[in-house]
Amino acid sequence: MNWLTNFVRPKIQALVGTQKEIPDNLWEKCPGCNAMLFKRELEERLNVCHHCGQHLKLPPIKRLEMLFDDGKYTLVPIPKVIVDPLKFRDQKKYADRLKDAQSKTGQQDALIVGEGLVGGNPAVIAAFNFAFLGGSMGMAVGEGLVAASNKALANQASLIVIPASGGARMQEGMLSLMQMPRSIIAAKQVKDAGLPYIVVFTDPTTGGVTASFAMTGDIHIAEKGALIGFAGSRVIESIVREILPPGFQRSEYLLDHGMIDVVVTRLELRDTLVRILGLLRPAKGKRPTMLAPPPPHGARIPPILRRK
Repeated sequence: MNWLTNFVRPKIQALVGTQKEIPDNLWEKCPGCNAMLFKRELEERLNVCHHCGQHLKLPPIKRLEMLFDDGKYTLVPIPKVIVDPLKFRDQKKYADRLKDAQSKTGQQDALIVGEGLVGGNPAVIAAFNFAFLGGSMGMAVGEGLVAASNKALANQASLIVIPASGGARMQEGMLSLMQMPRSIIAAKQVKDAGLPYIVVFTDPTTGGVTASFAMTGDIHIAEKGALIGFAGSRVIESIVREILPPGFQRSEYLLDHGMIDVVVTRLELRDTLVRILGLLRPAKGKRPTMLAPPPPHGARIPPILRRK
């Protein structure tokens, strides 16, 4: 029992009279610098801390509104799947965990898919929600990625996938692991049709998601400071018996080692996608403009301009 909260505070309120209490959700603590951030200002900056630049989690609906022209898009329906096919239970029934996550997020599962225009170019965007069971990939997510691929093929649109996930969903066992090859095939269909397939890595992108569709994009973009990898750093250190270098598995480290093409802040993400799509799919009658002038002979070519 907290005597300050349960005894002293009511006595003081009784003396000074009842006052309307300030809501508890006006502020949010930055996990990077521990600064208290006014929530309205934080949302205006797309959940990027203005003190240290830390990128906080962003709901997928906000991502779609941020990326599509004028925030307008149409949701692509995701086929329904069997709920709790293995009747899994640990400390809690899997079916109950799903209901709690659906109630908390307002989503049926960890992925939403939208179609619209990005810089005037048709695009389909599949965005993960880390708040839904850690953005884990189960059968519903696999169906969503296949639906996104089919919609991109039908509309001759670019496919943009934005993972934020801890990997495969253990409560669905082998059925969740089967989504890894399914998602790769879905991405390959888009690429075989000559349509751009772009992956935007956010914090975190790990496990079976990294080991499947996330690493097969035509272009890999990453938000600043995002954690990207398969196994965790502590697991890797215990296996190799070495101390990992600073920043290991972060966006900037992977950029330096050739796994990522470009690292951007969230505030620059839409403009970057618009420029890339303009290069890959220029409007008829318009010549594509380069992101930067050609480098002099012998100079290091920026990763985003390299031919693969």
